[in-house]
Amino acid sequence: MAAPILSYEGLGLVQGSGWLFQDLDIYVGERDRLALIGRNGAGKTTLLKLLAGRIEPDKGKRVIVPGTHVVMLEQEPDFSGFATLMDFAVAAPNAPEEFEVAAIADQLGIDMSRTAASASGGERRRAALARALAQNPDVLLLDEPTNHLDLAAIDWLESWLARYTGAFVAISHDRTFLTRLTRQTLWLDRGSIRRKEIGFGGFEEWSDAVTAEEVRAAQRLDSKLRLEAHWLERGVTARRKRNQGRLEKLKEMRATRAAMIGGPGVAKLGLANDDVRSKSVIVAENISKSFGDRTIIKNFDFRVQRGDRIGIVGANGAGKSTLLKLLTGEITPDSGTITLAPTLDGIVIDQQRSLLSPDKTVRDILADGGDWVEVRGVKKHIQGYLKEFLFNPGVVEASVGALSGGERSRLLLAREFARESNLLVLDEPTNDLDLETLDLLQEVIADYAGTVLLVSHDRDFLDRTVTVTLGLDGSGKVDIVAGGYADWEAKRVKPNTAKEKAAPTAAPPPPTARKKLSYKDQRDYDLLPGRIEEIEAEMAAAEVELSDGTLFTRDHAKFTALTSKLEKLREEKAAAEDRWLELAEAVEALG
Repeated sequence: MAAPILSYEGLGLVQGSGWLFQDLDIYVGERDRLALIGRNGAGKTTLLKLLAGRIEPDKGKRVIVPGTHVVMLEQEPDFSGFATLMDFAVAAPNAPEEFEVAAIADQLGIDMSRTAASASGGERRRAALARALAQNPDVLLLDEPTNHLDLAAIDWLESWLARYTGAFVAISHDRTFLTRLTRQTLWLDRGSIRRKEIGFGGFEEWSDAVTAEEVRAAQRLDSKLRLEAHWLERGVTARRKRNQGRLEKLKEMRATRAAMIGGPGVAKLGLANDDVRSKSVIVAENISKSFGDRTIIKNFDFRVQRGDRIGIVGANGAGKSTLLKLLTGEITPDSGTITLAPTLDGIVIDQQRSLLSPDKTVRDILADGGDWVEVRGVKKHIQGYLKEFLFNPGVVEASVGALSGGERSRLLLAREFARESNLLVLDEPTNDLDLETLDLLQEVIADYAGTVLLVSHDRDFLDRTVTVTLGLDGSGKVDIVAGGYADWEAKRVKPNTAKEKAAPTAAPPPPTARKKLSYKDQRDYDLLPGRIEEIEAEMAAAEVELSDGTLFTRDHAKFTALTSKLEKLREEKAAAEDRWLELAEAVEALG
């Protein structure tokens, strides 16, 4: 283990009426690459600010090796009061020189003379990165570094961090970014922190193991084994299992779509099919769009089918938003035609979260001040609906302004998904969301009955959700690829002229799945809860007898026998609980 250069001992912070966390011990080694994982509201950003020394804890001791330079990249830097992006960059504590900032900015493709007030989210993010990286930090604290960055900028940042000789701690919803770069994981969960010397790629397996052990511990403390309680505790793992099933369905949808797209000649034959035409909800025929002398879209043909999940990718400025607006009819092409199905009824969730007023409460946003939410024609109680989107029901009276960025995003998703629609338009929906909420959003998109148009730079999320990727290179050409980001990237790296690989041999048929438990397993599953109660009753009786303080001297043989019996009962109970939990998981798998 590398010697710590930055650490906290017994860290505690009060938030509101209670402790956000307390008695945390955390350290950063000189070459650590740490992923900081936790739900929205767990305190990840606050913990980074504590490590950076920007806020004072209510208890705990911060220790830093003299001369260690710590720099934090904030999720939402404050550009107010700065005329240009360069003014912002050189105003930092221990500010870098302009030429140092310019060297980084040039690689990121950002003009630092641009006025700060008119800069886009992506330009501001690049400027903040240029300021942070140019300071040559020993410890770099990154809060959602890939937000608002396009794929080219994310690739550049990953390459820079791979060469970086200092330590970093990163909060990110970008699974691909974390998997590629991190070597250790900090898991902030319910006010405590765990550290594991594995990168994010091993986090799910580790967290599943921790959750399983917590379930067993909780069940041993409880006098009754309830499958419902087991499900509640295993919610995260259960969601992951369901997502695996959805990924298999997604693969089938991609295969179907690939057959429709085919090669250059095959596509036209497929699109001529009457059944295909009847399922089309958006038809683009030879459309082009230019702004001034620059061609954004050129001679583009495509049919969006009912139920498609379309991902749109490309560098910032390549034309993603333009293509999205063309496909939804918001703008018209310069040439060609866009035809929308007359029954198309869409909802749009954009990056600005513009539908949320900070003065309104959660109840106002979801239920217009009432207790019931109309969810696609079905009434649901507001507190129950909040649970579906991973909220504590007690948040119902909280103001929007008091919610974290991730919680506001989740609230907007809850509001919009309640509406009846058959077209869902998502513009960078993953910004500010934690990993569990991304899993939830993946589920919601998979179960959505309509068509989805999705603009995103989140590579893993695209791979998990879309059936077709439209890739823009900035020249006006749009690649149409069945599959997600990885499929589009593979097509770019390996052109069509590459030699075709030999067809893989057919996989053997999967073994026939069991339809039910065996007789012995079913009997154990039914009888074990009763046997566990009997064991607990015997244990309680033995403990009552052993509580007699005179028994040891009065009847030593009986004391010894009872002690031995109690130990055996405890072992039998633990084995019975483990066996029942194993069978309960088998029951879940069988549905």
